[in-house]
Amino acid sequence: MLKEFREFALRGNMVDLAIGIIIGAAFSGLVNSIVNDLIMPIVGRITGGIDFSNMFIQLAGAPQPTLAAAREAGATIAYGNFLTLLINFIIVAWILFMIVKGMNTMKRKQEAAPEPAADPEDVKLLKEIRDLLATKN
Repeated sequence: MLKEFREFALRGNMVDLAIGIIIGAAFSGLVNSIVNDLIMPIVGRITGGIDFSNMFIQLAGAPQPTLAAAREAGATIAYGNFLTLLINFIIVAWILFMIVKGMNTMKRKQEAAPEPAADPEDVKLLKEIRDLLATKN
């Protein structure tokens, strides 16, 4: 049973999947930084300094000044957080689309590469004659 598990765990697809998950986690941190540290400040500047991370609608409890306090007070809709995550998703989806598109383009170029043409029959016959003469000498 342990041998079967080891074969399963070390199968090429499982290792590829594990590497993909690790790279995806690192990529997620990078995208979060791009959105939170680069894009959202620009969007905030364009919209007059609006901080999306602190935008919410409090459904229960007394009004609170911050999102964290509003969540502690009761039901809260954090639509600013949702907008930030939506931008994260769009960036990740766009980058993955560009990667897949590039891979498909390279694959099409490989498939479109012409295969060497087969020798005509007379050339094959001449090569056979040449090889026979070479073996006789």
